[in-house]
Amino acid sequence: MDFLALDTLLFLFAIGAISGFVDSIAGGGGLIALPALLAAGLNPAQALATNKLQGSFGTFAATANFIRKGHLKLTEIWPMILLTFVGAAAGTILIQKLDSSFLVDVMPFLLITVGLYFLFQPQIGTEDRDKKLGMWGFSVLCGFTIGFYDGFFGPGTGSFFAIAFIALMGFNILKATAHTKVLNFTSNIASLTFFILGGQVIWIVGLVMAMGQMIGGFIGSSMSMKHGSRIIRPLLVVISFAMTAKVIWSTPDHIIREWLSILFN
Repeated sequence: MDFLALDTLLFLFAIGAISGFVDSIAGGGGLIALPALLAAGLNPAQALATNKLQGSFGTFAATANFIRKGHLKLTEIWPMILLTFVGAAAGTILIQKLDSSFLVDVMPFLLITVGLYFLFQPQIGTEDRDKKLGMWGFSVLCGFTIGFYDGFFGPGTGSFFAIAFIALMGFNILKATAHTKVLNFTSNIASLTFFILGGQVIWIVGLVMAMGQMIGGFIGSSMSMKHGSRIIRPLLVVISFAMTAKVIWSTPDHIIREWLSILFN
């Protein structure tokens, strides 16, 4: 597929809008956008880098919308932003030197845990609860760690941030979603910066998808604020299970047999 052909660019624009919409509510947009970029003819490094470019616009649109409606105050969470940026930068530098495929082994277990958590804890996230970590503790433990993961690999980052905010900071699900977007935007920008330095970004493709991302991100964040947990919780469950299925579907049979042996032996 010629990724500069008009029909391909229109297809990628639509994919950008869909992934931006999904990502702004529940995360997981990368698993929609990345296969499309690969199918369009980009190599894996170009696809990862270009995905960060287009994803940055979607998370920016969602973040700006949450700030405009009063759900975010950046001055209160600057340690989270700082540590997430540092973690994502470190992860991006490392991924250009190492192979991240080993994370495929553990990601399905993490994602299905997120899905089961929201599925069987229906009251979690409906209102604020007592927090278990302070600002700096969360910034180091989750901001840096999940930021590093996003720079190094990426899929599921939004879901991991959301569950961390709810479980450790005691946020309600809408507040967690709003804060997830600003940290996801931070990790995207940090990762994008180092991918640009590595010369991997396909700018035309990324900017076309970015236009779709901004539309989808704005619409999705508006729906989150309007419907709250009624739309966020089901999508978090569905996206977590869907991402797990997508990873398993594309995983070689011998690795799946290893997973089963871990579970049942």
